[in-house]
Amino acid sequence: MLKKSAVGAALLITAILPHTAFALNAEATADASSDQAYATEFGQARPPVGFVRFCAENPKECRDRNGRAKRIAMDPDRWNLLYQVNTYVNGKISPVSDMELYGEAERWAYPVDAGDCEDYLLLKKRYLQGLGFSPEALLITVVLDENQQGHAILTVVTDKGDYILDNRSNDITRWKDKKYTFLKRQSQTNPKRWVALVKEKTITSGTVGTSPAN
Repeated sequence: MLKKSAVGAALLITAILPHTAFALNAEATADASSDQAYATEFGQARPPVGFVRFCAENPKECRDRNGRAKRIAMDPDRWNLLYQVNTYVNGKISPVSDMELYGEAERWAYPVDAGDCEDYLLLKKRYLQGLGFSPEALLITVVLDENQQGHAILTVVTDKGDYILDNRSNDITRWKDKKYTFLKRQSQTNPKRWVALVKEKTITSGTVGTSPAN
């Protein structure tokens, strides 16, 4: 059984999500020894400006983790929880830009019923932490999508590899199978620090993107 670190969140998820089993595919249970299982980090990167503001407004969400990196040990129960949380939040939140919602180009916040890509992943991260998933293994990640537009997703670092929760899909996929260019993500050892996921490319602190499609 998955240890619950926040009983309220556990009860919430139990009450609102259907008890459907997530059928694991061969990829999800594959050996993590592959070179493609985990994204490679290439040193420090500047955090997104929206993230910096979010941490200033929510300091408890960005506390130092004392330099410990973790990989979540996955089993069928945990896979099922990941799938249910991803599916629930994707269905609960309507896509809308920060400009439409807040009148600002970039604002990261926990959504109520609408938000953009960063808002989706923040809510998923909150639910998963409440269900006992280690925050060190739930990493906010910035990418370029197929159209070279900024987008944000949640990386889950597991003993099976790095997996992605994306508001554009209910499927949970290995990071390498996403047709995205991975730019940067939170450090596992310090949530305020970010690391680059590409070589020899300037990673700025600019906005992730404000299209409702995000």
